[in-house]
Amino acid sequence: MTTVEPIRNLAEVRKIESVLSKQSMRNIVLFTLGTNCGLRISDILNLDVGDVKGKSFIQIVEQKTGKPKKFPINSKLKPMLAEYTKGRKDNEPLFTTIFKNRMERTAAYRIINTACKIAKIEAKTGTHTMRKTFGYHHYKKFKDIAMLQKIFNHCSPEVTLRYIGIEQEQIEKSYTQFVL
Repeated sequence: MTTVEPIRNLAEVRKIESVLSKQSMRNIVLFTLGTNCGLRISDILNLDVGDVKGKSFIQIVEQKTGKPKKFPINSKLKPMLAEYTKGRKDNEPLFTTIFKNRMERTAAYRIINTACKIAKIEAKTGTHTMRKTFGYHHYKKFKDIAMLQKIFNHCSPEVTLRYIGIEQEQIEKSYTQFVL
């Protein structure tokens, strides 16, 4: 399995958003949710309309860890979710196929990977790119690796730094700034 990377450049994130917004409301909401909350794709796809409709927080039990997670829905996502869930029943899956079945991770992968290709993103991408993009930009903004470690439920700061690509970025920077 290939390790995917975060999208480090915000202009590239915006290009992907532009591509997805032209495709469908579902696709742009999927990406925006993924890049603004840091959930794993399995947890995103497990959400029902009632988990987000009219809510200020998303509250789940993570599938991978079995740990509860609660976080606020930010100001970018809240109006998107309101529009996307308007007129929908609480018990239906938030992300569905054209046949109204719950979307599977392979379909989500195709959506994200195709959008990245159309946007000419050179990084290795997949559904996990959304979570890593959240982590990378959260770290760049707040410089709080302990908080990000807690958000991701990682066992150590080193794991989190490596996970979001900061460790490698710092190594490369040290090489370029070191000259004898």
